[in-house]
Amino acid sequence: MVNFGYEFLFGAALGFTLTIPPGPMNAFIVAQSVLSHRRGIVSGLGAISADALLGTAVFLLSSSVDLRIVETEVYIIGSVVMAYFGLRLLRPRSAGASPPLGNARTYLTALVLGVANPFQILWWLTAGLAFAYLGGLPLFVGLFGAIAVWIIALPFAVHAGARGSPRVGAAIPYASGAVMLAFAAYFALLALS
Repeated sequence: MVNFGYEFLFGAALGFTLTIPPGPMNAFIVAQSVLSHRRGIVSGLGAISADALLGTAVFLLSSSVDLRIVETEVYIIGSVVMAYFGLRLLRPRSAGASPPLGNARTYLTALVLGVANPFQILWWLTAGLAFAYLGGLPLFVGLFGAIAVWIIALPFAVHAGARGSPRVGAAIPYASGAVMLAFAAYFALLALS
């Protein structure tokens, strides 16, 4: 039982290393959370689904494919996806603007963003894969438990803050778009280097 507790806590700490750092996925979740905490959580569900897909794919492919061969392509695809979603967030908002994405589209957007995010892919190729062999099921329960806590807590906190200050709420999507474009440029540089 002590071993399960240690592995669970280690997995939770590992999960927070994946979710807490600022990045494109958190930028998208934050931008959606301004509209409602539910939209932020739906975005987070897309993110956690992407992690489940990436974790499974990396685990299954790791023994048969040297995934480092496609590293440049991962950065290029990630750069294009981040630029696309970053530009969408930077579009001016007005009374006549198109309505926000529905829950299904929000989820799918977050899923695509997560699956194409080089940081998430590389995290799973390195830390995620290495620790998968060390901890087994308790580690993964802790890891995905930490992600679940984050994707619920972050939207509630952001939405409450945006409601408390309309200026902050109006600025968040633009700041999130700028963060995504910065990561797009960074990924493009990594692809070229």
